Amino acid sequence: MTSGTPVPEPVTTPVNWARFTAAEPALARTAEARFGAYTHHVLATLRKDGSPRTTGLEVRFLNGELWFGMMPGSLKALDLRRDPRFALQANPGDGTGMGGGDVRIAGRAIEVEDPATKAGYVKEVEPPEPFHLFRTELTEVVRTSVEDDEYLVVEIWQPGQPVRTIRRT
Repeated sequence: MTSGTPVPEPVTTPVNWARFTAAEPALARTAEARFGAYTHHVLATLRKDGSPRTTGLEVRFLNGELWFGMMPGSLKALDLRRDPRFALQANPGDGTGMGGGDVRIAGRAIEVEDPATKAGYVKEVEPPEPFHLFRTELTEVVRTSVEDDEYLVVEIWQPGQPVRTIRRT
């Protein structure tokens, strides 16, 4: 390699929820607990012009996958069909306490059209039909919490890498 040649970023292959759970079980349990504490969370997608769109969303952890179900023709579903990148933030809850910390997940949402897969989801969740169903591929999970009322602790996981922990005062 010659001087001045840019070094390419390592390629990170997204993984499903089961692979994340296998790699980092403690962080996965914490994330599921945060998302399980409340029904509605905040999903960020990209509009046609590239600007962000945030909307409420219910999520499900089923059969090793993180699922998004959406009303037919919803703008967030249309956004994900056009550009599958998303960011998802767990509902922080009431007041200023963040029991379990703040959890954010980023990745890609892939629409599922397979009738058998959708039927399995319907059996478990009983959503209003028709609906869009997306399974997720994760590129990052981040948990931010406060430790000993002194440190802001940020745990960052990306596929193929161990959790990095940053403590700030």
